[in-house]
Amino acid sequence: MDGVSEELERRSQYLSSLIQRTRIMVDADQVKKEVVEATDKPVNQEQQRKKGNDEDQRLEEKKKAVRDGDRYDGNPTLGEKQKQNQPPNIKVRGADMPLALQKRAFQCAHETLASMPKLESKRLALALKKEFDTTYGPAWHCIVGTSFGSYVTHSLGGFLYFSIDKVYILLFRTAVEPVDH
Repeated sequence: MDGVSEELERRSQYLSSLIQRTRIMVDADQVKKEVVEATDKPVNQEQQRKKGNDEDQRLEEKKKAVRDGDRYDGNPTLGEKQKQNQPPNIKVRGADMPLALQKRAFQCAHETLASMPKLESKRLALALKKEFDTTYGPAWHCIVGTSFGSYVTHSLGGFLYFSIDKVYILLFRTAVEPVDH
C-alpha cells in the first residue's frame, strides 16, 4: 500500500504543478494586455493628432526610400519601435515567478531596450541582474540574446524566460548558502 500512496502523491504533485503553470500563463497573458493597454493609449486629442501626423510622415519616408532604391524590409528596428510608441511584443515562454516580479522584469527590460539604439545583450543582462539583485536579494542570473541554449537549476519562484520582440531573456535565481570556515 505504501507504493500506491507514493504514486498518488507523485501524481498529485504533478497535477498541482500543471495547474500552477496554467495559472502563470493566464496571468502572464493578462500582464501583456495591461502593458499593451498602458503604452497604447494617447493622453489627449493633440497627442493623438500628432501621432497620426508622425505616422503619415514615416510612411512617406518609407515610400521615398523604396523609390530611391534603399533597402527597407518593412520591419522597424528596436529603436524605431520605441520612437513610434509601439507596444513591445512580450511573450512569456516559461515562468516560475510571482506576477509582480514578472511585471518588474518586463518593465526593466523594456526601459533598458528603449534606451539602446541597437541591442547590447551584455548591457541588458547586466541591467536586469543589478535590478533584481538590489531589489530582491543576491544570486540572480540573466542571459540575453537572439539565439542561445540553456539548462539551469533555479530556486523556487525565481525563474522567468520571456521575449520582447526578437530578444529572448532568461532570468533566474539560485540559492546562496553561507560558506562555513
